[in-house]
Order: sequence, then structure tokens, then C-alpha cells
Amino acid sequence: MTDVKRILVLTADAGFGHRSAADAVATALQDSYGGAVSVEIVNPLEGKRVPAILRDSQADYDKFVREAPGLYKLGYRASDASVPTTVVESALTVMLFEAMHDIVRRYQPDAIVTTYPLYQAPLGAVYAISRHHVPLLTVVTDLATVHRLWFHEAADLCLVPTRKVRDLALKYGLPAHKVHVTGIPVRPALASRVRDPAAIRAGLGWRADLTTVLAVGSRRVGHLPDVLRALNHSGLPLQLAAVAGGDDELYHHLQHTEWHLPAHLYNFVTDMPTLMHAADCIICKAGGLIVSEALACGLPLLLIDVLPGQETGNAEYVVEGGAGEWAESGIAALEVMCHWLDRDGALLAERARNAHRLGRPHAAHDVAKRVWAAAERGPASRAGPGALMRSRLINLLSHNGIPWKEKEAESTADYHG
Repeated sequence: MTDVKRILVLTADAGFGHRSAADAVATALQDSYGGAVSVEIVNPLEGKRVPAILRDSQADYDKFVREAPGLYKLGYRASDASVPTTVVESALTVMLFEAMHDIVRRYQPDAIVTTYPLYQAPLGAVYAISRHHVPLLTVVTDLATVHRLWFHEAADLCLVPTRKVRDLALKYGLPAHKVHVTGIPVRPALASRVRDPAAIRAGLGWRADLTTVLAVGSRRVGHLPDVLRALNHSGLPLQLAAVAGGDDELYHHLQHTEWHLPAHLYNFVTDMPTLMHAADCIICKAGGLIVSEALACGLPLLLIDVLPGQETGNAEYVVEGGAGEWAESGIAALEVMCHWLDRDGALLAERARNAHRLGRPHAAHDVAKRVWAAAERGPASRAGPGALMRSRLINLLSHNGIPWKEKEAESTADYHG
């Protein structure tokens, strides 16, 4: 009888994207390997040993991005260089070493997947101290503009969404055999369309005969009310499905709007694939996951919010690929929609074809196959980095009061006892 392979998926809750990618990989693993695999999704930043500055960074992320986008952009650019990245990785190693060691010890995984870039350096330190290496696969969750923290030598494979990101990974020093283009993992349900859009709309209680716009908001999508106001008063033959993404204030606003077109309002949904398959286009921000999900469904994108830094590249990828447009205001969004619908929707159809071409609906299963192969190889004892590098890690941990000697002894007992 085949032993059950234990897969540990590490993620974070700074926005929805990292968690969504983790869920997609877990679902694909369970779909493909059933009872032969056991998958645990863990957010290390929730651990009690993690300093509050990192724990709280998730809750503060939306507020910081919304209220100080210029400062966020400055910090992103300043840190995306060789020396600052080294400093950041050293700090992350100090802050997360004990948490990472405890997680690896607790779950005893055959392979680890991370959909968040902050964990690789601390894991690399755990491996170096214990001289025991668990196969590590990094899943990058932005399409073009990617911080160099994603690219770390501790990873056995770096699974990237596009050739452009692959080129970045090679530029930042990863060997070619470690870098593979898979796309960003999206929910496997997005890969199949069992009914035509009109039938799905009818099942949802929507009009089956109208061009349907899916608008997805959240606390980070500030322009959505202006865009919806413009469409609401446009007189265009549309119907709207608006999802507030759990933003109660936005949902309240939507509920108290006098709608002049058919509007179907949701606060938070768990069946986004169904809504996407029912729509003809989507209005959203340029997050890596929602863009990848839309492309997987062949949905043209009207992007209305772009986080300076990583999301800039996502927007450029969509626009340059002919799969959508960027609109800075309600009027600009209305102009795009008018162009899309002109000549019986010729441009909308073209955008849909391009979205299908760019989409990678089977990315999660591609990632799952590679994770499974890594788990079959399993953990192994390794000499790790050179003596000088290991000595530097030990000095870094000792200087900051991290009990690495105890961790080394525990690891040896756990892995070889």
C-alpha cells in the first residue's frame, strides 16, 4: 500500500490572492491523488512566535495600500534591489526561524509549497541548521512585475506565471532547471464550463438575454462606485452582477443605490467560478489571482485599480495582450464599455478571444503534478550550504537570541530518530 504523501502549503492573508492560489493547489492535489495525499494549508504569520509587526502586517495591508499607495510603491521599489533584499531576508530569518522550524517539525511534510515570498529565507535557514531538506516549491502569484524576494535558492522549483517572470528569475540568479512556467494556480472549477452562459444566468435568476458585467470589489477597489454609477446611468443594454468582496460599506452603498439597469448584488460569494462563467466581462482590480481567474474563463477585463508595484505588471500584461483595458475613472470605464459593445460587440468578442489565449485554466493541476513528484522524492539529509554560509546563519541567529542549537538537536531527533 502506498504511503500517504503529506503536503504542506504555506500562504498568507495579505489580500485574497495568496490564499486563493494555495486553495487551488490543494484542490488540484486532492482531485488528482485522492486518499494518497494529505494537504494542510498553514499561514505561518498567525503563529504565536511570530513578532507582532509581521502578524499585524496582514490586517494593516489593505489600509496601508489604500491610504498610502505612493509610500507603498516607494517601499516596494527601494526593497527590490540586491542589498536591501539581503537585509530583508536576514530580518525574516530572525523573525520566522522558530515558527518555520516548529511548523516543519509538527507537520513532517514530504514536500512544501509556498504561495507567499517571505518564507523561503527562513526555511532555507532551517534546512541549513538541521542539514535536512524538504522539497520546496515556490508559486509566484503576479504576472509580470515580481519582487526578487520570490526568487530564492532554497526552493527546488520556482513555478512562475509567464515567460517574462521566468526571465526575471534567471536574471536574479536562479538556474534555468529550477524555473518552470505553469501560470498562476486558479480554482480547477474555472477550467470547465458545463453549461452555456445563458443557462447559468437563468439558474442564478439573472436575465439570460443581456450582456452581463461582473464587478468585483473589496476594500482595495476604491473606484468601483464611480464606475458603477457611470454604467448605471448609461442607458446601455447591460445587466450587472456586483460583488462587494466582504466590504460591508460598499455592499451597503450598492443596496441603497437606485438602479436603472438589472442589478444583482452580493456581499461575499463562495461560488465565483459560477459567476465568472455567467458573465461576458469583468470589472476588477489588477490583482494577480483575479486577473488569472478571469483569463482562465476567457473574460475580458476592465481594470479600475492598480496597486503600484506588483500589480502594475499585471495590468500591462492584460492590456498588451489585448485581453482588456485600464480605466482611471467612471467616464473612462464608460467609454471602454461603449467601444466593446459597438458593432454588435465585435471588440468585446476580440478581447474574449485574447483572454482565452492568455489564460491557463489548468495551472493548478500542472503545479500539483510537480508537487506530487517532489513529494515522491521526499525529504533528504543534505550537507547544505558551505561552512562559511552556515557559520554566518548561526551567528545571525545567536546574535539575535534565537536558540538554534536546541533546534538542531530537535531536528536531528525528529528526522533521523
